[in-house]
Amino acid sequence: MKLRRLEKLSDFKLLLIFARFLKPYKHWLIIALIAVPFTTGASVLLPLLLVHIVDEYIVVGNLSGLYQMTIYLAGAVFLGYLADGTYTYSLQKAGQLTIAEMRRALFTHTMTLPRSYFDKNPIGRTLSRLTSDMETMGESIAVGVLALFTDFFKTVSLLCFLFYLSWKLTLLIILVFPVVYFLVSFIRKQLRKNFNKAREALAIATGYLQESLNGIKTIQLYNSEAKVVARFKEKNKRFLKAQTKANSYDASLFSLIDGLTSVTMALIIWYGTGQILAGFITIGVLIGFINTLSKIFVPIREFAQQIALIQRALAALEHVNDLFNVEAEKDSSRLSSKRSPAIERFSSLEFKNVCFSYGDNDHLVLKDVTFQLNKGEKIAIVGATGSGKSTVLKLITKNYTNYSGTIKINNHEISDVSRNEINQIATLMHQDVHLFNESLSFNISLNRPGIGEEQIQQAMEYVHAQEFIDHLPGKLNYQIIDHGGNLSAGQAQLVSFARAIAGNSELILLDEATSSIDSLTEELIQKAIEKIFNDKTVIAVAHRLSTIRKSDRILVMKEGKIVETGSHDYLVSKNGYYLQLLHSMEHQEKDGETTAEESAANNT
Repeated sequence: MKLRRLEKLSDFKLLLIFARFLKPYKHWLIIALIAVPFTTGASVLLPLLLVHIVDEYIVVGNLSGLYQMTIYLAGAVFLGYLADGTYTYSLQKAGQLTIAEMRRALFTHTMTLPRSYFDKNPIGRTLSRLTSDMETMGESIAVGVLALFTDFFKTVSLLCFLFYLSWKLTLLIILVFPVVYFLVSFIRKQLRKNFNKAREALAIATGYLQESLNGIKTIQLYNSEAKVVARFKEKNKRFLKAQTKANSYDASLFSLIDGLTSVTMALIIWYGTGQILAGFITIGVLIGFINTLSKIFVPIREFAQQIALIQRALAALEHVNDLFNVEAEKDSSRLSSKRSPAIERFSSLEFKNVCFSYGDNDHLVLKDVTFQLNKGEKIAIVGATGSGKSTVLKLITKNYTNYSGTIKINNHEISDVSRNEINQIATLMHQDVHLFNESLSFNISLNRPGIGEEQIQQAMEYVHAQEFIDHLPGKLNYQIIDHGGNLSAGQAQLVSFARAIAGNSELILLDEATSSIDSLTEELIQKAIEKIFNDKTVIAVAHRLSTIRKSDRILVMKEGKIVETGSHDYLVSKNGYYLQLLHSMEHQEKDGETTAEESAANNT
């Protein structure tokens, strides 16, 4: 469900937007609306009975029927409480179910966003849209927006009753309404502006908080806690400033309405006393009038509070709407696990004159990249940092689609093939492994269809992960904590290898996936890599000489271009840029081995 971009929305239009999500739960709203006449009726009946009791029984000293009238009065009070309780519960139920539906719709939409969106937007900001912004909107639905209609209906009904009691006193009340309108109109605009600032500041603070918590170990390692706290304090101060200003307007509005209520009440008592002395109204009418007037100003005071809630909700909705308006991936709805016959099995991949930049005004990351990969081949991509190696893999997996040139898989332009189908025949294995706080079994299967215990077991054996998993308590039921903190880097890497193999992908993309190997699982990782190279079609972005030498062909990249291509021996014989990279990699591996030996000696 996609919302329109909001610039200037009236409360009525906001209600229409909420109504789209409210529709499945409209029966709760109907129950609340059915209760409204009863709550209003009870509000009118109480002062009416009070007028009757005072004028017909108390003033004239007729106490014979007072007991019976008191029972009627108690019945009206009970009816009012019952109707109010039903109304409030149903309204709250409708509001909470609606916000749950909106949160589900927003989360579902977020899952369909292109991967490039998450490269450019902090996770914390998106999290703020799904949590605090949605909760703010939930408050407005349950307490504010949906209550506007019922409060308006109740106020009009009570005003009609006041006209019935005394039209002169009622005209005195109406004179106050223009003042209330102008106050509400002015403060509403100020609230909207400041709540917008507050929501944006909160999103920034939440994003920084999420980033800091993710990197808490690094922060503590380098004793940067004080600086991080200071930066968060600064961001939190910005939010506090905007929120405080909004709260001051909110408090001013409530205080002014409360003050107008007291002034109006005093005017009614003063003018009403004169009307009694002149014989135009009775004491019972004045008492009933004051009683009803107090009930009228309750929804007006609540409306003053609801104005703040509504403006806060509008500000939150604008931010949520921004996320709704991010275009989903065009093929994201193709969730079927059935493969197209055209790419049922991998046969070839072709890049031809491919150029790419991450932004409209950014420099080209890839420049006229051209190469061919056939089934069973192994290609290594090498180059300095920033040369475009990983970007090639991102285009194959459709992280980005705004390239120029041609990328074909099985002779089909990759833009015409769904990402789901690409994921079924190609698997990207990163250096940074993300493990979920679930069992090992879940982390390998990820609940993908067609991957049961047998496939998990075969995948573990294939990458030699079985050799360390068998020694874990619970084995496949072993619970991962801290996103893999209770596994070594190499063990986590083997789990990711098993995850890739379990999907039976034919094309394996290794994005420096072996650079974080630890000494304890070095041999197992190398066995897994060797097996993958023997059985699969592979494109490897690697810094390890062993991985590069296993490749049939090497693409040497420099500043976004392929400057050399060929086998290892051929490129060495050319004595070109590849040889320079080779010497650099040899030095790095020797330094790494020395460090590992020193670490092992220290541990011994």
